[in-house]
This record gives sequence, structure tokens and C-alpha cells, in this order.
Amino acid sequence: MKRILPLFTIFLLFTYLSVAQTQISKKEKSALIDLYQLTNGESWINSWSLKAPIAQWHGVHIENNHVVRIELPKNNLQGNIPYTLKRLEHLEVLNLAFNKITGLLPSTLTQLENLKSLKLEMNDIKGDLPWDFSNWSKLEELTLFNNFLDGSLPETIGLAQNLRILNLSSNNFSGSLPKSLERLTKLESLGLLGNKLDGEIQISFENMTNLFELVLSHNRFEGALPNSIEGLSQLKFVQLQGNRFDTSKGLENIQSKELVAFDSDSDRLDRKYSKLPLSRTRTADTKFENNN
Repeated sequence: MKRILPLFTIFLLFTYLSVAQTQISKKEKSALIDLYQLTNGESWINSWSLKAPIAQWHGVHIENNHVVRIELPKNNLQGNIPYTLKRLEHLEVLNLAFNKITGLLPSTLTQLENLKSLKLEMNDIKGDLPWDFSNWSKLEELTLFNNFLDGSLPETIGLAQNLRILNLSSNNFSGSLPKSLERLTKLESLGLLGNKLDGEIQISFENMTNLFELVLSHNRFEGALPNSIEGLSQLKFVQLQGNRFDTSKGLENIQSKELVAFDSDSDRLDRKYSKLPLSRTRTADTKFENNN
């Protein structure tokens, strides 16, 4: 015991010093407390003890004395997202998915210039996206599916040129696809299922060479299916059904050898691509996708 006790004491001292040295500014702490209070923190599944060191708060990750990640999915958050989250200037990840968040999305979120991932899917958020995406040059993932968002997609969305995953499925967005969408050349997954988007698709997909999932189904698109889809060699999941396309000639020869699922309103195309030697099957429907 005489040998073990000093080692244990040193360990406790080291732990205490590590926690004590993890300090964040009053500004950042106040933003966290606003989140706690406005989303009924006392009823969270994993709640915060506000008297404990912030480094011990569930889902809060600190680096170099700054909050860099908040990860609270499936934690029974109920209420609104505070506009004061803009104070977390070093935040890279905000994951509040699968909760009961209501109200509008604060436009101040776009002031988080270091944000790489924003996941708010499966909540009850409403309103539109009146955002200026110009500050989101580092954003790689934006998932807002299964909410009650509406209005048109902002033209500035193309300024978030590092986006790899964009999933806005199962909302009430309307209007045409913004032309700037074709600037998202790093996109790997685009999910727009189950909205009220309409008109002819006048964007080109040809430069989205990393795209493996394209879900445009159950909207009100019309005109011709965009033939720029045909040359995307990485495509695995394509869903185009439930629209008003009047011709599918542009998709006669999809180049991808990775295709796993293809659904459209053309029986001829569906039969053609269903005969491919598929290695596995999956319905390319991101409506209830959960990666947490």
C-alpha cells in the first residue's frame, strides 16, 4: 500500500490539474448555458451539472481552451436553438440530431466560420433558410432532413464549396434548384427527397465526380432528366421517381459500374438498370438515415 498510495495520489493530482487547466471564456460558457436553458437541460437524458467543470459536460469537447464540438444527439433536447451559439467561434461540429428542437433556425449559425458539420435532422424545426453561406467555406456536412423547413433554397448555397454531404430531405422546400448548386463539386451525397421543389433542373451535375448518392424523388420537377447524371462514374444510389419528368433519354447509358439502386418513373430504365450485377441492395432513401 505504501507504494500504491503515492502513485494514486499523483494520478488524482494530474487529473485535477488537467481539468483545472481546461478553461473557456465566459462568452463561450454563456452560450453553452443558453443552450442548456433553452432546450430544457434538466430533462435531458444526459444532463449537465452546471457546477461541474465544463470538460465533464456530456457531449462538449474542448481543445486549446475552446469549445470545438457539441454532440448531443438523441438526448431529449426540447426547445429552441439559441442565437448566442455564434459566440462559439471555434466550433467545428454541432450535432443536435434526433431531438425535439422547435422554432426557427437562427441565422447567426452562419457566423460560425470554423463549422465543418451541422447535424439537426429529425427535429421539429420550421421556417426557411435565409442564410448567407459565404462564411461556411469549411462546412463539409449539412443534414436537416425530417423537419418542417420551407421556402426556397438560398442561391448562396454554392458558396459552401467543401460540402460533401447535403441532406434536406423530408421538409417543405419549394421553388427551383439554385444554379449555384453545381459549384458543389465535392458533393458525395445529395438528398432532396420529399419536398415541393419544382421546375426544370437546369443545373449540371457533370463536375460532381465524387457523387455516389443522388436522391431527388417525390418532388415536382419537370422537363427532361438531366443527362449530366449519365457520366457520374461513382454513382451507387439514384432515386428520381415521383416527379413530372417528360423524358428520360438522357439517362440511357449511365457510366457507373457501382450502381446499387436505381428508381425512376421510367419502367424501361428501371428494368434496364435492375439487370445490372448488383453486389448488394439498398433503397437509396435517406428519410430516416441515422449515422449516430
